Amino acid sequence: MSRISQSELPPEELLDDDPVEVTSDLDITVEDKDAEPTLVSRGVEAIKAAWKTLPNDAGVYRMFGTDGEVLYVGKAKNLKKRVASYTRSTGHSNRIARMISETQSMEFVTTGTETEALLLETNYIKQLRPRYNVLMRDDKSFPYIMITRGHDAPQLTKHRGARNRQGDYFGPFANVGAVSRTINTLQRAFLLRSCTDSYYENRSRPCLLHQIKRCAGPCTGEISKEEYKGLVCDAKAFLSGKSQSVKQNLQKQMQAAAEALEFEQAGRFRDRLATLSAIQSSQDINPRMVEEADVFAINEQAGQFCIQIFFFRTYQNWGNRSYFPKADKSLTCAEVLDAFIAQFYTDKPAAKLILVSEKIENAELIENILDTRDGQRHEIQYPQRGEKKDLIDHALKNAREALSRRLTETASQEKLLAALGEAFGLKKPPRRIDVFDNSHISGTNAVGGMIVAGPLGFMRTHYRTFNIKSTDITPGDDYGMMREVLGRRFMRLEKEGARDEILEPDTFPRWPDLVLIDGGKGQLEAARKVLDELGINDVPLVGIAKGVDRNAGRETFFMVDKPSFKLPPRDPALYFVQRLRDEVHRFAIGAHRAKRKRELTKNPLDEIAGIGPTRKRALLLHFGTAKAASQASLDDLAKTPGINSATAKLVFDFFNEQ
Repeated sequence: MSRISQSELPPEELLDDDPVEVTSDLDITVEDKDAEPTLVSRGVEAIKAAWKTLPNDAGVYRMFGTDGEVLYVGKAKNLKKRVASYTRSTGHSNRIARMISETQSMEFVTTGTETEALLLETNYIKQLRPRYNVLMRDDKSFPYIMITRGHDAPQLTKHRGARNRQGDYFGPFANVGAVSRTINTLQRAFLLRSCTDSYYENRSRPCLLHQIKRCAGPCTGEISKEEYKGLVCDAKAFLSGKSQSVKQNLQKQMQAAAEALEFEQAGRFRDRLATLSAIQSSQDINPRMVEEADVFAINEQAGQFCIQIFFFRTYQNWGNRSYFPKADKSLTCAEVLDAFIAQFYTDKPAAKLILVSEKIENAELIENILDTRDGQRHEIQYPQRGEKKDLIDHALKNAREALSRRLTETASQEKLLAALGEAFGLKKPPRRIDVFDNSHISGTNAVGGMIVAGPLGFMRTHYRTFNIKSTDITPGDDYGMMREVLGRRFMRLEKEGARDEILEPDTFPRWPDLVLIDGGKGQLEAARKVLDELGINDVPLVGIAKGVDRNAGRETFFMVDKPSFKLPPRDPALYFVQRLRDEVHRFAIGAHRAKRKRELTKNPLDEIAGIGPTRKRALLLHFGTAKAASQASLDDLAKTPGINSATAKLVFDFFNEQ
């Protein structure tokens, strides 16, 4: 792979023997009044200067605007031919004309094949997020089911994020709810434990899950290690798509137990078999011929796009998710879907079969990339009949309904934002509202919560929690907590340059247009002092004091340098504020409870560097509890089976230093 860089070069005469016809007429015909002919001509000159030195090789090109902004990233089988298309004198769409008029320079990277070019283009787009490319708005990771390794009794659990933990991963699932439902069913079918290792190691008798037949009870020896290993193998086989063989094996075991007159054992096999059948019969749509597939369907309304993705594994519907990519309305559904799929699979596993509602241009290239990366054959199909077409139609219906709901909700949300701006005397409706609240019990496990709302409703990917770190704050000092939370939040925004960033009209800002504080005049004053110290005086602050008897509808609002006021009881803006306050209250309390739970279940042995699961298990088995281990003498620690003298001293020093 080689790189060619071309800045703004003076236009030169084009060579007669070039294999591409490039017109020298700079009077580009466009239908866009925003792209003036003079600006378009200037952009064409920069493109022509770059074009002259290009080879006839595959590669990726980047168009740069003023201040080095990346406008567009594209790939080509032949760079010279592809870039030449931007110098034509006729037929540019509005989008292309604007892009050409803003282009100041170009850079190129040549690749060995067009497949490599597509892969590089996708990485550039996700990293640089150019204005004129199709962009994924939501790139949140998918949840998976994981069966752990490195333990006598592997755990069945949900997982999201980096795969740092050793285990087998199955997915993706569309949401955590789908994972929880599947785990619940798998527990009934395969009786695998879902408890943590520390909980498992401290059991002296079977837990409730064993009593209700959701766990085989390996912690107390209710099942042998070999039998439990067989359950784990069956669960992995089922999740890997071998559901029929697993069911046939259970049928044989049930029959054998019945013939041996072990009717209780046969009944357990019967119940497990019924559970597995229920998994495949309880889905919204049940493919009988499609074992594994990712289904993509796209719908366009009012210049906006919705892509609906369904995941099918082991003949089961593992859920669906809606995406609303950022794309120019002049693009076709096929073009948007093509660009989206290439970006979608950069960091996600792909099914062997990919079904699409539109025939995409780069299908073969995407197949090649996935084949090389995953080490198995992938196929992208555009079905026209049969069960596969039914899956596409089902996804299309969901895409159409999701986009209709989004358009309706956006229109309603815009009205609420306008009403809120008018109620608080803002110059224009806010695009971003940040709402803050604190949660604690007598100052312990204190956290601050921030939720965000905008034209699309609650923007949950922008929610944040703040662990109160300052040692100078008196426990229970709500004003001090609010000062710390707001100070940390706005100092970070200032450091990242969020205040001065220039945004596209449909880009969600990082800098808030309005800040709501769940609290009265004292909380508002604490927030004002923090912003004044940071030199921020252009962010409207509003404090929300609960009404008499804490009843909704009687809230009093406080603003800086203004008298307090109330909103009419039936004002839509009041209902909107109540929803915002209730949401931040829910979020802050949830964060506090999660922190408190972690503190209650935290094992001090986890904090000792060099003490892994095996040595921790040995200490707990020998002493019974972590507290007993912390009070043990150095000699007693050294006598623990599996603990050498160096480890014993490490544990002893840790607890005695504290």
